[in-house]
Amino acid sequence: MRMKLDHIALYVEDLEKMKDFYTCFFDAVPNQRYHNPKTGLQTYFLSFSDGSRLEIMQRPDTSPRASGEHPMGYVHIAFKLGSPEKVDLRTKILREAGYPLLNGPRTTGDGYYESVLTDPEGNLIELVA
Repeated sequence: MRMKLDHIALYVEDLEKMKDFYTCFFDAVPNQRYHNPKTGLQTYFLSFSDGSRLEIMQRPDTSPRASGEHPMGYVHIAFKLGSPEKVDLRTKILREAGYPLLNGPRTTGDGYYESVLTDPEGNLIELVA
């Protein structure tokens, strides 16, 4: 049986800011905001050109993020851009917009050409060739 990952979900503090970030810098297309008044949950599904989706969610009863340099759980989201030149360009655009570059652009030990930045809430994003 062949499977395809449908989406990844991420709790965020500022739903609109995060939606704007992914739509502006990664060409995501948001659906209409969902709101459940009973639980306070609000979400957007952000769709990317390859069919992958990121669900960003906000609700009033979330707990703080795990602490430490390498906490357990999901680590980063990686976007495949197609070439080192596209990685360099997108890295430059994000840096000029004020998003911190944590690493790269560089070729990793396992052969990826990548840079690592963060989104507005500090979630790691890899840009790969």
